[in-house]
Amino acid sequence: MESCKAREDVSLEELKNRLAEFNRARGWEQHHSPRNLLLALVGEVGELSEIFQWKGEVERGLPNWRPEDKEHLEEEISDVLLYLIQLADVCGLDLGKAALAKIIKNGQKYPIATPNPSSP
Repeated sequence: MESCKAREDVSLEELKNRLAEFNRARGWEQHHSPRNLLLALVGEVGELSEIFQWKGEVERGLPNWRPEDKEHLEEEISDVLLYLIQLADVCGLDLGKAALAKIIKNGQKYPIATPNPSSP
C-alpha cells in the first residue's frame, strides 16, 4: 500500500480502496458485516462525543485548543469517517453520490427563504 502522504484532496473512492486493501491484508473482511461496522461506528461516535462532553460551546476553528487536543479530535473524526465509508461500501452504496443526492433533496425540502424587503 502506498504510504500516507499529506495531500490537499483525497476522494471517498481512494479512501474506500485503501480501507479495502488494509482490511484484506489483515484478513479482517470476514468481520466487517453491516451490523458490525455500524456498531463500531457508533462506538467511535461515542469517543468523538466524549471530546466535547464537558467543554460547553466551542469556537469555530477551536482557537483555544491545544495542538494535542486537536490531533485527538482529528483522529476520532477520521475513525468515524472511515467506518462510515466501510459501512456504505459493504452495503453496496456510493457514499459520495448518496451525499450529493441528499444535499439536493434537502435543498428542495428547505428552499432558500425569499428575503423580506423590509429586513436588512
